[in-house]
Amino acid sequence: MKILGIIPSRYGSTRFPGKPLVDINGKSMIQRVYEQAKKAGSLSDVVVATDDDRIFNHIKSFKGDVVMTSSSHESGTERCAEVIDKMNGSYDVVINIQGDEPFIDPEQINHLCSCFNDAKTDIATLIKKIDTTEELFNPNRPKVEVDDNSFAVMFSRNVIPELPNIEKENWLKESSFYKHIGIYGYRSNVLTKISQLPISPLEQKERLEQLRWIENDYAIKVAVTTHEAIAIDTPEDLEKITFK
Repeated sequence: MKILGIIPSRYGSTRFPGKPLVDINGKSMIQRVYEQAKKAGSLSDVVVATDDDRIFNHIKSFKGDVVMTSSSHESGTERCAEVIDKMNGSYDVVINIQGDEPFIDPEQINHLCSCFNDAKTDIATLIKKIDTTEELFNPNRPKVEVDDNSFAVMFSRNVIPELPNIEKENWLKESSFYKHIGIYGYRSNVLTKISQLPISPLEQKERLEQLRWIENDYAIKVAVTTHEAIAIDTPEDLEKITFK
């Protein structure tokens, strides 16, 4: 199975313009993501997908692989779809790697790739067990409900499933809940199809792209991880990074 890792990377960001090129202890953030992804043995190749000449030239400067894409894409999924369409069937699976996680664990990528050993898998993603009540009720942490075969049934910003007749502070004692970790994999033919789907009703309500795929009957396999990489969304997030 040939698997391509794609790192979508935009220069523009409301909260942190130019963050792919921010220096983190001598290397740019995008270079760190690229180098971590290259350590994942399951990936046949890794490429950055951008719409910005500054990022394109920077990737070339450290001899990385990069593809220039349209500036009209509204999501990383659409950007990945353009790349895979240019590849003319060269890869079976695409892994969409977040460009703002400079210390992503390569084993997480390998773990995600393993989901495609199941022939029923159209799309794959990772989930992590929720350990605190604060996180459980945080609407910025999307939750996932999973069936007995490890396929996602529903994603929501609310807690799913709810536990009626039990005090909310006791929910974690009574059941296990999982949050979504935002890294995706897609079979290449599926990626091409889902990038053309219109916004769905549930997606509009929850503001979660993956609900569009569920509403169109694509099977999303999930794998449980115990690791969560730090995402850099603002300049203040850089303060969370420590080096050993």
